[in-house]
Amino acid sequence: KARVPVLECLSPLPLFTNSPTRSAMSQTVVGLLHPGNMGAEVGRCLVSSGFRVLWVAEGRSPESAARAMCAGLEDIGDIPSMVKAAGVIWSICPPDSALDVARDVQRHGFTGLYVDANAVAPSTAERIAALFPEGCYIDGGIVGPPPVKSGTTRLYLSGPKAGEVSALFSSSCKLQALCLEGISAASALKMAYASWTKGSTALLLNARALAESAGVGSALEAEWELSQRGLAQRCAQAPAGNGPKAWRFVGEMSEIAKTFDEAGLPGDFHRGAAQVYGRLAPLRGRETNPPNLEEALTLMTRPAKKPRL
Repeated sequence: KARVPVLECLSPLPLFTNSPTRSAMSQTVVGLLHPGNMGAEVGRCLVSSGFRVLWVAEGRSPESAARAMCAGLEDIGDIPSMVKAAGVIWSICPPDSALDVARDVQRHGFTGLYVDANAVAPSTAERIAALFPEGCYIDGGIVGPPPVKSGTTRLYLSGPKAGEVSALFSSSCKLQALCLEGISAASALKMAYASWTKGSTALLLNARALAESAGVGSALEAEWELSQRGLAQRCAQAPAGNGPKAWRFVGEMSEIAKTFDEAGLPGDFHRGAAQVYGRLAPLRGRETNPPNLEEALTLMTRPAKKPRL
């Protein structure tokens, strides 16, 4: 396959052809589903760029409500109301919910621009694109942490109107928008990137858990200090950074496995990574009380539950 070029959208097209200036574009209403840690910060970027940003509080947690309020988002009540009010709707949710969220928006007759910025396989992105009128879907992939600091986070966009969506972000925004060619190229890049960053962390924790179960955990760490400097420290820090989000990574690893399968490459690495993060899923919500390696190893080395026959 030909290499996909990366084009930074320094001078993107206006969002609507009858809105030639940024001040006119700022009248566009933006919907956001849903304000998790990442979604809330993307919403904050849009608010700081001059947009009215809506969210749906119905069925969401008090934590989501607090994040939305802090980011300056406005509760519109329900998805039908958002569909009527918004010209652009963003989906930033767990990967295994992406298709259902898109279907919910589509069945209420949305005809604006739909931006799916979830960690899904290119084939999943293309299924979502098929739900909307031609030219109304923009594929997105976010690389990096929630954009609370400049220079840490990139938003990759692809599809015919990727440049128009990149125009939503002001030059002072902490999120850098980059455009790729191809309807699902942003998802492909996200899958390739996360296959290493999150996949290698899962492998590292699994290796440490193997050593722990065999009674040689301390010996492995000592060997790492001799031959793999920094690896023991990375392993020790991994539960705090990844444990609270492990429940989300299960679906992402499954999407990555599917991406490899569909490319004719081995996907079982990441099916195993999904199992690792599944064992760490009980650490959900521990951002303010980060888990340590001992807790993670306890969860990792528990006997797996046998499936019901």
